[in-house]
Amino acid sequence: MSKGILGRKIGMTQVFAENGEVIPVTVIEAEPNVILQKKTIESDGYEAIQIGFADAKKPNKPEVGHATKAEATPKRFIKEIRDVNLDEVEVGQAISVTTFAAGEIVDVTGTSKGKGFQGAIKRHNQSRGPMSHGSRYHRRPGSMGPVAPNRVFKGKLLPGRMGGEQITIQNLEIVRVDEERNLLLVKGNVPGAKKSYVTVQAAVKA
Repeated sequence: MSKGILGRKIGMTQVFAENGEVIPVTVIEAEPNVILQKKTIESDGYEAIQIGFADAKKPNKPEVGHATKAEATPKRFIKEIRDVNLDEVEVGQAISVTTFAAGEIVDVTGTSKGKGFQGAIKRHNQSRGPMSHGSRYHRRPGSMGPVAPNRVFKGKLLPGRMGGEQITIQNLEIVRVDEERNLLLVKGNVPGAKKSYVTVQAAVKA
């Protein structure tokens, strides 16, 4: 069965293993989440729980009413988690970092850093042309295609907006769980800028 928690990326640091190995970790602050709603096959066509994290600053009436049913405050970051045993959870129940334990494998989903409008070299990792004098080809995207169709084919890698996309990094290991400070230390890097919201779920492929 799946399980998950919502949190906020704090930044990166490092911890030392017992053998002295340095492990780079991302610190995720996950204050207790609240289960706002249980979705069932009878009412919604699928089974899932809706969890909320971080109090909303200016909630509207529907958000207030929705949270009141769970006897909670309106939340700013709300996600659904499927494949959960609905018999084991209740609306209004809190989910803490102790849901996970050190050594577990998780998938972390976040929104990547927005880079703005970028060229083909940075956006698609293409190679540049020679920088010597007279080459007249340095950082351009290359050939636009053959003469015959007289158009640019779909899928051609071109400059454009880069970043700001939902990205999931799979099979990351939880190095440490700090229950007192509501922290998860995940090995490696996770997508997003500091203070951005992330979703930590049990790994699909583990």
